[in-house]
Amino acid sequence: MARPPHPHPLDNAVWAALTGPHAHLAERVGLAARYPADVYAFAALADPADPAAWDDLRTLVGAGTAVHVKPVDRVPAGWETVGGGVGVQFVATDALCTASAPEAVQLGSADVPEILDLVARTRPGPFLKRTVALGTYLGIRHQGRLIAMAGERLRLSGWTEISAVCTDPEHRGRGLGTRLIRAVAAGIRERGDTPFLHAAADNTPAIRLYESLGFALRRRSAIMSVRAPGTPGEVEAL
Repeated sequence: MARPPHPHPLDNAVWAALTGPHAHLAERVGLAARYPADVYAFAALADPADPAAWDDLRTLVGAGTAVHVKPVDRVPAGWETVGGGVGVQFVATDALCTASAPEAVQLGSADVPEILDLVARTRPGPFLKRTVALGTYLGIRHQGRLIAMAGERLRLSGWTEISAVCTDPEHRGRGLGTRLIRAVAAGIRERGDTPFLHAAADNTPAIRLYESLGFALRRRSAIMSVRAPGTPGEVEAL
């Protein structure tokens, strides 16, 4: 079956972000792009079915280097799959109620040590030293300690991803995650974008929360960690 001439940007959200609003962060070679390694550990291909895009990705990341890519169903000969999983993508519907969270504060680079500590304790997904550069992150503190957060990750034309939703285990059950999701979504809608988000397909508690708030499943897709052909440090022949 022929591919649609104009696929939806959310079908290849990382590429749409790196060639759109996040282009200033992109490291790019031709048909392949990636975020800096300390921002977000993902790369993207203009068309995962195009061998030329994979050639550009190998040039970009270097021979023998592992990188995360999505959505990818299969890899070309020579590439090694070293990990992977299945993710789900949700988009906000009219049922999503947004509201500010007066108790939330905006987080920045000075808060990164606390953010990384919270992420290590709650494991909401990848968060690196400069992930805060991707968008607005909000947090809630208790007695000065960061106990919950959520923010923006991928941003593409008309769409912004909500990510890093997490709450300290000692403070769960108080609706902190819900308030932060609604607050982040309010900021996204204020600038005319539609919120969306991703989760691991087996993360049942998160999926139930997102559905209860008014997000609807849009698609499932494979996530792969792949290693480029060749030996690290290998120099291409001219």
